[in-house]
Amino acid sequence: MAETEDRDWQRIDKWLWCARFMKARADCARLVAEGVLRINTLPTEKPHAKLRVGDVITIAIRGEVKVLEVQSLATRRGPAPEARGLYREIDAAAM
Repeated sequence: MAETEDRDWQRIDKWLWCARFMKARADCARLVAEGVLRINTLPTEKPHAKLRVGDVITIAIRGEVKVLEVQSLATRRGPAPEARGLYREIDAAAM
């Protein structure tokens, strides 16, 4: 059975946009293309990189480094409380 986008995986640019890290999806794609993001410690510059539940994202954004565990794939770009439910922030200092 083939994997299905938004059920088994999601593009990283779309997930970042739904999680409200940037206002526009194009900005999310540009952020990834700048090379400031890692998925499970592997650097990626591809906005179409596949993201799955349980993956760990490390991202340098707004002058700080955030480490996030993906808790859920997005079904839509909802309000901020819903967006925060897509990930769990991991204390980078504890790593």
